[in-house]
Amino acid sequence: MSQVEVTRQELERRTIRRSDFVSCNQAFIDCRTPGSDRKENYSMIGPGVTQSANQVVNLREAHGYNIGAAAMPHGIVNNLHLHFTAEVFICFRGEFLLRWGADGQEGELVLREGDIASIPTWIYRGFTNIGPDDGWLFTCLGHDDTGGIIWGPSVLREAEGHGLFLTEDNRLVDTVAGDEKPEDVELKRPMSAEDISGLHSYPVEKMRRRVATADDLEWSARGLLGSALPGGVAELAQVIGFGMTEDRVQEPRIYNPHGHNISWLRAAPGEGMLTHRHPGTQVLMVFDGEWDVTLNRDEEVSVRLGPWDMVSVPAGAWRSVRNVSGETASMLVINSGDGRVRLEWDDEVVKAAADAGVGVDHNGYLAPFHLIPRPVGK
Repeated sequence: MSQVEVTRQELERRTIRRSDFVSCNQAFIDCRTPGSDRKENYSMIGPGVTQSANQVVNLREAHGYNIGAAAMPHGIVNNLHLHFTAEVFICFRGEFLLRWGADGQEGELVLREGDIASIPTWIYRGFTNIGPDDGWLFTCLGHDDTGGIIWGPSVLREAEGHGLFLTEDNRLVDTVAGDEKPEDVELKRPMSAEDISGLHSYPVEKMRRRVATADDLEWSARGLLGSALPGGVAELAQVIGFGMTEDRVQEPRIYNPHGHNISWLRAAPGEGMLTHRHPGTQVLMVFDGEWDVTLNRDEEVSVRLGPWDMVSVPAGAWRSVRNVSGETASMLVINSGDGRVRLEWDDEVVKAAADAGVGVDHNGYLAPFHLIPRPVGK
């Protein structure tokens, strides 16, 4: 893996604070539909699926996934639509009623603060804020090119009554604002009944297995080599994909490929992850507490993140994280790719862990150091 040095300026560019989020209330075709007209849509990383040229994106750089958010008052609805790539809902505040099916009647589940739900591709889904006015859902979409979305037939028909149309290349046409329907591009038409009948059905019990609540998480205190050392004592819970766990018996809540993997990381004050790197992209998103993120080994640069702040760590850069709060805190770690994330630990971490009796075996999992075969002289 080639050496990657991150400058102070680059770290600042890749840091997205909660105060940097910029909403767009005309991101989608249902922006004038009564009951949906008070949504605020955000795009933090990657272009996402916004249909508005006015959407502000904090960091457009390709990561292999897209991160955005939806904020909406109590009672406001995000209408039925389907995605071609994975869509993950991460509830950071409030309560949301999730529904699915072409008419929204196939099933319902409630997402509460801290819950994560992965919605299957090629099914219609929508949600309503049933909690306080400041409800907030982050979203993580699979891959760089998501292909856009297909709106439910009733959504498209109702939007037409408000002067809104969508082109086949996902451009929003607002005739009320003076836009003219393009002559060179077809407008999207509602999905036919025949095509709708070919979509998969998901009973509630099957969808529930794609939701990770606090009670569903499998935490491991042996998920990371650095956990054997002071400053590196952290717990890991795999939500989507096997990700970066080094605990051979730890399993994720959700298995199927997403184009990214998601983990919860929590640590007591002064603890976190010691110096390591890997060849994929990574986003660290703070749920609670305050965390210091330090990049590089020689010319170190650091940033302090508070709740809802996030930082994009370049592929191959050395990094460490530390909880600088007064109590146990947690963050989300999102890595690119569908396979396992094989961490490369700093040599000093490897040596100190070996002295503590722990090493990484040839399959990338923790094991007693004295049982791991080593070349002669090592």
